[in-house]
Amino acid sequence: MAIRQLSDQPERISRAAYLELLMNLTRREVKGRYSQSLFGAGWAIAQPLAMMAVFTLVFSRLAEMPSDGAPYPLFAFAALVPWFFFSNSVNSGTMSLITYRNIVTKTYFPREIVPLAQVGSRLVDLAAATGLFALLMIYYQVAIGRWIALAPVFILMLLLFALGVTLATSALNVFYRDVNPVVQIGLQLWLYLTPVAYPLSAVSPQYQPWFLLNPLTGVIEGLRAVVIFNRAPEWGVVGVSAALILTLLTASAILFKKTDKYFADVI
Repeated sequence: MAIRQLSDQPERISRAAYLELLMNLTRREVKGRYSQSLFGAGWAIAQPLAMMAVFTLVFSRLAEMPSDGAPYPLFAFAALVPWFFFSNSVNSGTMSLITYRNIVTKTYFPREIVPLAQVGSRLVDLAAATGLFALLMIYYQVAIGRWIALAPVFILMLLLFALGVTLATSALNVFYRDVNPVVQIGLQLWLYLTPVAYPLSAVSPQYQPWFLLNPLTGVIEGLRAVVIFNRAPEWGVVGVSAALILTLLTASAILFKKTDKYFADVI
């Protein structure tokens, strides 16, 4: 309803209406993703669960990859949950402005609402996968400790990083449509350059500084530390990741605002 009203009214609207539009777009994305699906939100856990099984077979059983003493399925799933949130957010967010070209070209509103709704809709997937992760913690009898209080900090870092990348890729994709396939290929490679199937400690010391340039390294390593191992994260690694995330988010927001006035003409 809010989208239809916005399409019919080109005048500026209030902040309350912007928030309503964000909520409606987010709700629409969630409903559209699962409304005619047999398993519904169950698909949100299917991706990381299937990948966990593959990683356990290939990396743990065959390659004997270390997991710092934790059960490998739990070790892998703890990283796959944030990874798929990031990957799916960027995948759908990159095409979001093209997908919603009808309202982008017909009415004024802050265009960043569109990619933000894509990221927000993936929080449902994140919550579902987190619920399964909690069950795995119980199954493997891994007790939570006081360091788990820092988990929301890493979730916030993950959210801001996904938003920063999505703002940049969605804006660039309006002008260069080959950005989307490049992003998809890049995400496939990015998975293996992120300590998901392996710990950062398994990386040769001479290459570890390069891995620190990946903001997801600090997020994933930090989540594992505070949730699975009940210990303090590597603050140096977390600090580098936090600085990179804030820098990227700022740069992406500036890029988006400088280009959004041209979206309606180019789309």
